Amino acid sequence: MSNLQSTISNLKSKIILLVEDNPDDEVLTLRALRQNNILNEVIVARDGVEALDYLFGEGAYAGRNLNVMPEVVLLDLKLPKIDGFEVLKRIRSDSRTKLLPVVILTSSKEEKDMINGYSLGANSYICKPVDFEKFIEAVRQLGLYWLVLNETPPIIRRS
Repeated sequence: MSNLQSTISNLKSKIILLVEDNPDDEVLTLRALRQNNILNEVIVARDGVEALDYLFGEGAYAGRNLNVMPEVVLLDLKLPKIDGFEVLKRIRSDSRTKLLPVVILTSSKEEKDMINGYSLGANSYICKPVDFEKFIEAVRQLGLYWLVLNETPPIIRRS
């Protein structure tokens, strides 16, 4: 296998956890990822409970291999059942996930939400651009940084 093929294979093996309850935003995000040739497996959780179940191998995800964690979590804030802030709190309070990169990807431009997100340990806070072309560019840069440039702690890369 060539170096390029190895790099592509390594990039594709990095899982993205998208936590998004809005079906339109889910479709837009997945489309933007594909348009930017980000072909990673994307696990979609449509509420906070489902996200936590995936991360901790509970509920519908009971028995999943917990040694394989997402490379990055794209987390909306306004979620049903358990909101994004509570999801972030639980991620940061558990030794298995406390170092997991979490990017808040939200439509909220409220300063209090941004401060709260960073206070709870978010690695980044991105407001979803309304314009689709700007959204595609934001996702491209997200993918480039979090999946290519960023080095995750070895504890996360246990696959």
